[in-house]
Amino acid sequence: MKDFEISALPEERVSFGRDILSVPVIVAALGYFVDIYDLILFSIVRVQSLKAIGLSGQELLDKGVFLLNMQMAGMLLGGILWGILGDKKGRVKILFGSIFLYSIANIANGFVESIEGYAVWRFIAGIGLAGELGAGVTLVLENLPRHSRGYGTMIVATVGVSGAVLANYVAKAFDWRMAYFIGGGLGMALLIMRISVYESGMYKRMEEKEISRGNFFSLFTNRKRFFKYMNSILIGLPIWFCVGILITFSPEFAKTMNVSGTVSAGEAVMFCYIGLVFGDFASGFLSQYLRSRKKVVFLFQILTSISIVLYFFLKGADASLFYVLSGVIGFAIGYWAIFITIAAEQFGTNIRATVASTVPNFIRGTVIPITFLFQFAKKYLGIINAGAVVGALCMLIAFYALYRLEETFDKDLNYVEE
Repeated sequence: MKDFEISALPEERVSFGRDILSVPVIVAALGYFVDIYDLILFSIVRVQSLKAIGLSGQELLDKGVFLLNMQMAGMLLGGILWGILGDKKGRVKILFGSIFLYSIANIANGFVESIEGYAVWRFIAGIGLAGELGAGVTLVLENLPRHSRGYGTMIVATVGVSGAVLANYVAKAFDWRMAYFIGGGLGMALLIMRISVYESGMYKRMEEKEISRGNFFSLFTNRKRFFKYMNSILIGLPIWFCVGILITFSPEFAKTMNVSGTVSAGEAVMFCYIGLVFGDFASGFLSQYLRSRKKVVFLFQILTSISIVLYFFLKGADASLFYVLSGVIGFAIGYWAIFITIAAEQFGTNIRATVASTVPNFIRGTVIPITFLFQFAKKYLGIINAGAVVGALCMLIAFYALYRLEETFDKDLNYVEE
């Protein structure tokens, strides 16, 4: 890796008006809000929507897993596509393109009448959803002074994850088809706000130089760079184990554990994401206060391990306690903002958008092998033991990956990868 001077951001005191509440931060936060609304909406309306197109019984779980995997497969492809385009064409163009695509897909989801049609539009929605967070975080990191960029990503994540809360309220107030239409409408409305967003100055100056940009394969041609990239992905495994398994399939877990009362996936998702709002705010603030990303992620990984253990001791509890623990899990996995920030800060400006887009979507995509492993283990161990084994494996991998990463707090981002 060779350093090229691109620009130097002056060290200033944090200004909430000028820095943290600047246009790039606000627009990125609202974009992620709509992104999360759509991403989580399927988990909330899964049972209702599948019943409406004629499915029942075990199909509600099996086809639900299939559709979730189609969405995540789209995000894997989209993460690579938008990331490369973000480095080659600019961060702002990706913000426009991604939200337009998933808004159209959202509206189309409201018209589906078959599992095949549902799968196609969840895949397309996944492609669109893949570009929002990576481009937004990259834009924020490159526009804010390095001493306050952690606060910027904190705001993006905190506002963004609250989109799940809105998704739950909308799903309860309206039919599942209308809930999808509303999501598409929110995305289209946000496109108007995007007009005022300006491109990263750091990117503009790099664009003027003869530098290779958006080379996804360069992440695999250098051993040190490859392992740094993989570790950046794997520290997020527990987040999507908790959301993709424990929360998404909470009705099935609750039934097996004889939880009294009816446990709704929508309510579990809402409480989880309420916890995530506070968790992302707390982790972002702590990383600035402690001047360390790694220490905070380690602390939240410990909290996640404890919350997973507690989840499997809910046998015989009532639904209200189940929801409370869903909120605790949400808080514990609330290092999402720091997770993306660490990944983006590990790499140079010429592949930063590629990394920031692919890392969160690759970790979301791990839902596919996680759910496959979970379903395989469930046949032999039962749903509870299968969940515990897969959860323990995810935690061990994440701890090791974090240990192998370098600290990035206050790191100078004004360089490119050779």
